[in-house]
Amino acid sequence: MVAEADLVKKIQELKKIKPRKDWVVLTKSQILGEADRGWASISFFPFWKPALATVSALGILFGLFVFSQNSLPGDILYSIKKITEKSQAVFVSETERPQLNLELANKRLEELTKIAQTNQVKKLAPAISEFQAKAVEAAENLAKTKKPDVEKIVVQTKKLEENKQKVESLGVVLPSEESEQLDNAISQLVEREIKELEGQSLNEVQQEIFEGAKEDFKAGNYSQALEKILILSYQ
Repeated sequence: MVAEADLVKKIQELKKIKPRKDWVVLTKSQILGEADRGWASISFFPFWKPALATVSALGILFGLFVFSQNSLPGDILYSIKKITEKSQAVFVSETERPQLNLELANKRLEELTKIAQTNQVKKLAPAISEFQAKAVEAAENLAKTKKPDVEKIVVQTKKLEENKQKVESLGVVLPSEESEQLDNAISQLVEREIKELEGQSLNEVQQEIFEGAKEDFKAGNYSQALEKILILSYQ
């Protein structure tokens, strides 16, 4: 059995052994040659390089876009998510804009729900601010649009009420001012629709539905009132 001191001595002697210079040069050239072989075609066709750079940049942008869709207020990629939402709004008509804004307000509430459920306390404030901004925008567009798509508005307002209840059940207090502004805009829409129906001749069944819509309106149940008005429009 080799003593420990002898073993250390032998290892030190091995360290002193150096490979021949010609062997080092040959091995290095072989390694580098293998690495460069994959890019040989590119060196023969230099005009491919800008195309590859463009494809790579587009790939990175697409990846950022995909990942940003699941981001929440306070995340690094959240600003990219908002930019994509704004770009979509450019191609939306004035009639469809209130529906889009209500849809985005619902998304803000869904983000707020996720944050509250996962107890991400630091993100609560920015998430509430995002909802406030979108609620105001939705209210303004709803008030400006004379004939929005009532059917789509009904879907989004019902969803809005459900999302508000979810958020509040988790202990999150929503700002009253922006919520009231949005509720007022929806109530104005219901009031306009009711006034239009006042002058129309309705049968007994339709009149009963209409009276129910007016009662819902007085009670502040705007989505239910809109739903009844929608039934009348189908009839």
